Amino acid sequence: MTAPSIFDAGDLRLESGAVLPGAKLAYRTHGRLSPARDNVVLNPTWFAGVGSENEWFFGPGRVLDTDRYFVVVPELLGNGVSSSPSNHPELRSWDAFPRVSIRDNVRLQARLLEEAWDVRKLKLAIGWSMGALQAFEWGTLFPDRVDTIVALCGSARTSPHNWVFLEAVKAALTGGREAPIARSDTAGRRAALKMVGRIYAGWALSQGFYRQQRWRDLGFNSLEEFIVGFWEGLFANKDVDDLMVMLLTWQTADVSSSPTYNGDLGRALASIRARTLVMPSTTDLYFTAEDSAAETALVPDALLRPIPSIFGHAAGVGVNPADTAFIEKAVAEVLR
Repeated sequence: MTAPSIFDAGDLRLESGAVLPGAKLAYRTHGRLSPARDNVVLNPTWFAGVGSENEWFFGPGRVLDTDRYFVVVPELLGNGVSSSPSNHPELRSWDAFPRVSIRDNVRLQARLLEEAWDVRKLKLAIGWSMGALQAFEWGTLFPDRVDTIVALCGSARTSPHNWVFLEAVKAALTGGREAPIARSDTAGRRAALKMVGRIYAGWALSQGFYRQQRWRDLGFNSLEEFIVGFWEGLFANKDVDDLMVMLLTWQTADVSSSPTYNGDLGRALASIRARTLVMPSTTDLYFTAEDSAAETALVPDALLRPIPSIFGHAAGVGVNPADTAFIEKAVAEVLR
C-alpha cells in the first residue's frame, strides 16, 4: 500500500462559478512512466473510497501490470483525503463546501497529469461506480486524449432511479433535514453512518446473493453479523459531510450537461473516440445492465460485456474472485 501524494491546485474555480480555496488533490502512483509518456492508466476512486482500495486491480503480473503501466489513482474531491469538509480549514460542512461536479474532478486530474509529468494522453481510463462516471467524462471532455475506456458497473449519466436511491442515503446523512448534522452531535452522526450502511446492504448486492447466503463466503456466520460487521463497518469511520459532498457530485453526474453538448446525451457519447468497454453487473440494482446497454449503443463501436454475477454492484470491485477473473479477461482483450 502506498501513501498518497498531494497536488496543490491553489484556489480552484469550479464549473458552478464557485471557488474552492486551497484545493488539494490526493493521488497515488504505481509503476514507472515510460520515456514516451504513453503508458499511463488512470484509475480514479469511487463514492466513499480512498486510493488504497483500488489496489485490488493492478500490480506486477496482473492485467494492469505495474511493470508495464504507470497507474495514477486520483482521489475524489470530498473523499476525506483530497479537499473535503473533514480536512478543509474553513469549509467544515457540506452546505458550506462548494458543489463539485464530475467534470471538476476530471479537469483537476488533467492538471495533475500535465503539471506533474507533462502527460497529455491516457492509455486507459478505467473505473468502478463513480470511477466509471469519471472515465466516461474523460472520453467526452477530452476525446483526443484517451485511447481506451473501461467502465465497471457505472454510467455516463446518473439515471433517475439511481438518483432516487441516493435520496435515501441523503436522508440518512442529514437526519431527514435540509441542514447538516452538527459535528458536535457525535451520536447523531454515528447513527447516520449506521443507517447509510444498512441502506447500502439492501442495494449494493443482489437478491440472489442473500438468497444463497453468500455472506458466508466473506466470513460472516449470520445475516445480522454481515450487516453490522461489513456494511456498518464500511461506513463507521467515514465523515458525514464528506459523504454528502460526494453524493451531490454523483447525483448531478451527466457527461452531456456541459455547454458543449447542452444536455444531448447521444451527441456527448457519440463524441467518444476511445475504444470503449462497458461492463455492468447483470444484477446491479442501481447501475443497471439495461441502462448500460442503452448508453453503450450511443458510443461508436463500444463493446458491452455484462458481468454474470449475483454480487450486484459489488461485482466490479474485487469482492468475488470469479467476477474479477471475468473482468481481467475482458480488459486484457480490449487492451490488445
